[in-house]
Amino acid sequence: MTQTELRPKADPARPSRFSRAVNSDLFHSFRSNPVAVVSAIVVMVLILAAVFAPLVAPHDPFNPATLNLMNGFTPPGEANAFTGDFFVLGTDDQGRDVFSTILYGMRISLFVGFSAVLFAMVLGVILGLIAGYVGGWVETIIMRIADIQLTFPAILVAMLIFGIAKGITPPAYRDQMAIWVLIVAIGLSDWVQFARVVRGATLVEKNREYVQAAKIAGRSAFSIMLRHILPNVMNSVLVIATISLALAIIAEATLSFLGVGAPPTKPSLGTLISIGQGFMFSGEWWILIFPALTLLALALSINLLGDWLRDALNPKLR
Repeated sequence: MTQTELRPKADPARPSRFSRAVNSDLFHSFRSNPVAVVSAIVVMVLILAAVFAPLVAPHDPFNPATLNLMNGFTPPGEANAFTGDFFVLGTDDQGRDVFSTILYGMRISLFVGFSAVLFAMVLGVILGLIAGYVGGWVETIIMRIADIQLTFPAILVAMLIFGIAKGITPPAYRDQMAIWVLIVAIGLSDWVQFARVVRGATLVEKNREYVQAAKIAGRSAFSIMLRHILPNVMNSVLVIATISLALAIIAEATLSFLGVGAPPTKPSLGTLISIGQGFMFSGEWWILIFPALTLLALALSINLLGDWLRDALNPKLR
């Protein structure tokens, strides 16, 4: 036997994380689903446009020094008759570029939506883990509170929480705190879905052999919930979070449309729709239509992504 034959064979190079992700079943499912691909592209374009609004928007619609009332009610795709300025999507009653207001308004809507879902997810996951793992009277109290909240529409719960929080906020700080109060209100109205799903999954996972082995090894209840049970329920949490994001954005738009959401100084898509609704029947249709179409495209694309993610992570459908 030669010396070369005695040398151990080198292990093949391990694929990188990027290579494993590209070759995964989840990414293959994504590539083979045209609806998911188009939805992802639409969501990414809208998010990037909102994040980089100061660079993308041709005007700063909330800087009074840049506004010209003579540009008011300019139709889309036409030059203003007095100033000669051109606006792709037209202008509103104050001469603000509708395209720029949509980009800046979408920043508020996305910030509120992401923050509210994150808050609801953290609260719901914590309470769901505690209810499912601890059980007893703790589970009874948490789930009865969830059941009571489910008897009321989420938008009414958000309006109630927003009204109470705004009432106890000093008047001088209401506009500054309005966005944060809106996030808390939407988050507290949406935690129930996370808690119920996580509780059900925890009830199943806590009887698994790996959990019993962790108990025998002396792991604490907190460690078992955080390091063993939580990673195994995150698939369901991610699906709910994706769908809840669209609902949170719509809830924010609804509250702002009703005048109990984002302040006029920081208008969101809902506020822009509320402003445009007043000019719909006077001929200035673009002030309402373009923000409404943007909200529709954003919410619909996120919902379609959530539907794909739910099917892709469902082992029964593989």
